[in-house]
Amino acid sequence: MNPVIQWISELIRYPSWPGVLQSTFWIVGVTVALILCVAFTTLWERKVIGWMQLRKGPNRVGSVFGLVPGIFQPFADVIKLLIKEVVIPAEANKVLFRIAPMITLIPAFAIWAVIPLDPNLVIADVNAGLLYVLALTSVGVYGVILAGWASNSKYAFLGAMRSAAQIVAYEIAMGFALVGVIMAAGSLNLGDIVRGQQGGFLAWNWFWLFPLFLVYFISGVAETNRAPFDVAEGESEIVAGFHVEYSGIGFALFFLAEYANMLLISALTSIFFFGGWLSPLDGFVEPTDIPAAISSIPWVGWIPGWFVGDGFHWLFGKLFFFLFCFLWFRATFPRYRYDQIMRLGWKILIPITIVWIAVEGVMVYFKVGPWAVAS
Repeated sequence: MNPVIQWISELIRYPSWPGVLQSTFWIVGVTVALILCVAFTTLWERKVIGWMQLRKGPNRVGSVFGLVPGIFQPFADVIKLLIKEVVIPAEANKVLFRIAPMITLIPAFAIWAVIPLDPNLVIADVNAGLLYVLALTSVGVYGVILAGWASNSKYAFLGAMRSAAQIVAYEIAMGFALVGVIMAAGSLNLGDIVRGQQGGFLAWNWFWLFPLFLVYFISGVAETNRAPFDVAEGESEIVAGFHVEYSGIGFALFFLAEYANMLLISALTSIFFFGGWLSPLDGFVEPTDIPAAISSIPWVGWIPGWFVGDGFHWLFGKLFFFLFCFLWFRATFPRYRYDQIMRLGWKILIPITIVWIAVEGVMVYFKVGPWAVAS
């Protein structure tokens, strides 16, 4: 286990903290960490796209001993959004107008309750965790629809309908892709899904479920309304999409939800297809032999044994890579037309998942690949 997580776990268990307090500690800790990650992801995105376009990106608001210029830009953005006036249209449904951003944001944070961060760390070890994930990811679309409808604006409502249709189309593809994961793991528990991929890099689900992995990640990009699928706020005739009437903290919540969903999709992709917190060396080097194996290799003998073993740092590294892909796509691909997005979701991705589920069923029946076990 990562020594930092192990130390924190031992700290909150002493002196015999009640289970409710321990869960509350981790809930607060994970929530604060997510908020900070979302804030700095906005800065990272602007920096990455700047580097790809031969620019510097934000570099004026603060630095740390002259390093990382612009490090305080996210905090400046938060202060600006907090002090801006919140304008609610006179004919809007004021209750739903206020609730919609929260409906979009809360599920993106609540799902982290069942995500295994470490071999011994999950806030709620729910046996039906995958169903919990599917249920909450489906709730976000209601916030989008309510935001457009409650604004009492034709432009906002048109943007909401486009976003909702896009989200529903790609949620179906994501759901079918996860059927393949369930068939491979034989469990709805996210921890069991991770442990079922033990055996090293080639034992992870991506190898046998590669088409489903591609469908899931592409659908995740589309469901978060990120480029090149961001037609909801990219079409000139609908101005800024479903949140065109929002300002100040209301707009900030939608902005926060988008980046929180990017983190969530990256984490879920890592868990379902890339072994979560499992080390890629798992199965190649025995855990008891890791320190000796490392010390015998020139130039890397200083690496601690826990770093090569399973732990949160591997989940973080995989999440970091997939999050970078979100930013990479935005800087690389042109925006699709709406009809192209719908065609991709309904006529390409969904049929691919159905075909591969059938292929996987054949592999299960004939015990091929990971199912090649003694009956």
